[in-house]
Amino acid sequence: MTEAPGRRERKKAATRQKIVDTALRLFLERGYDAVGIREVAAEADVAVTTLFSHFASKEALVFGQDANFEQGLTQAVTGRAPHEPLMPALRREVHTMVRHCTADGVAPIWRMIDETPALREYEDSMRLRHAESLAAAIAADPGLSQTETACRTIARFVIDAYSLGREAADPEAVVDEIFRMIDAAWEVTCRSE
Repeated sequence: MTEAPGRRERKKAATRQKIVDTALRLFLERGYDAVGIREVAAEADVAVTTLFSHFASKEALVFGQDANFEQGLTQAVTGRAPHEPLMPALRREVHTMVRHCTADGVAPIWRMIDETPALREYEDSMRLRHAESLAAAIAADPGLSQTETACRTIARFVIDAYSLGREAADPEAVVDEIFRMIDAAWEVTCRSE
């Protein structure tokens, strides 16, 4: 049973969300490059040090779900039911991520990311980090026993499924199509062990 977060955790989460909401509003109103960290902190009514205790960089403000996405991917591996195959668990998680990133109202944020070199670079590094975390979780699973290369390759395919699905006209269909290919590659890898 999951324990409800305490008052302190709820307050921290609310502050974090307020900072993200404020930053995104300002970035969309005035442009990412035209808004500074101090302006975001002042508008959110927090100290700059408080902002930096929640976010390591200005770019991180745009990707407020970064840690949740990374944790969700690794938990899809580590938290799946005993004897549940890996790929269905990862497919479910990628569908969840894609739904979040294609929800109503997020298109302007993705346009801003696509138009801002610093944000595109940050997103690329974030995806590589997610892939490495996912690969480590797959490699650590004693029931899977795959090579490091296989784990890293499959993890990158999974991250690419998210990226391509997020950009597609029919995200669900694209994720399913890509996962059919990932499933086939995983099966070949499992048979060659």
